[in-house]
Parts: sequence; structure tokens; C-alpha cells
Amino acid sequence: MRVRLTDIAHARSGDKGDTANVGVIALRPEWYPLLSQHLTRDRVAQHFEGIIEGGVDRFELPNLKALNFLLHGALDGGGTLSLKTDAQGKVFSTALLRMELDVPDAEARALGLPAAT
Repeated sequence: MRVRLTDIAHARSGDKGDTANVGVIALRPEWYPLLSQHLTRDRVAQHFEGIIEGGVDRFELPNLKALNFLLHGALDGGGTLSLKTDAQGKVFSTALLRMELDVPDAEARALGLPAAT
């Protein structure tokens, strides 16, 4: 089953120099293990391919039911140097929430996940 990330999580993003910081928080505690398993560093890097120039780091925050991603080389030098429209990285959270995850049908049904339309 394809599941839209925006249906199972919310996110916030911002900047630290040339790095965008994106936090993804499960909307329900029982959905965090699914995020932890399927929202990998490699999957996020692939999602932002061509937009970021550096690597992606992932940090798990199980007590918050959240993941935090650092997207290196995402802001063309950062807020004071960048000519990008979003030099502070505020739209990276929205862009990440547009991702769809492939979840095995049985797992999706067991967790009560909404299917992507």
C-alpha cells in the first residue's frame, strides 16, 4: 500500500547555515516504528536528489516519536549568502511530507494507515 507521509506525520524545518534541518513527527505514537523503518536516510536523500548537494544525516528521537534529518548543502550557502527563494529552508518539511511510502498491505491494515489516493 502506498501511504502519503502527510497523512501519518507532521514536520517542521529550518536552517543552520547551509544545512536544512527537518523534523518528522508521527501523528500517532503507534506509527513511529513505521516511520523509523521506512523513512530512511537513503530514501530522504533520493527524495531530494538534485536539490541538495551534500549528504543526509538521520537522528532517531523515539521519546518524541520523531526523526530528525540534516540535509547538507541544501541552502546554497545559507540565509545570508543564498539567492534561493527559501534560503532558511522552511519549505523542506512540506516537500518531504509529499513523499509516499510503500508499506506492506498487512502492516498498513494492522496500523490503520490511510491509503494514498
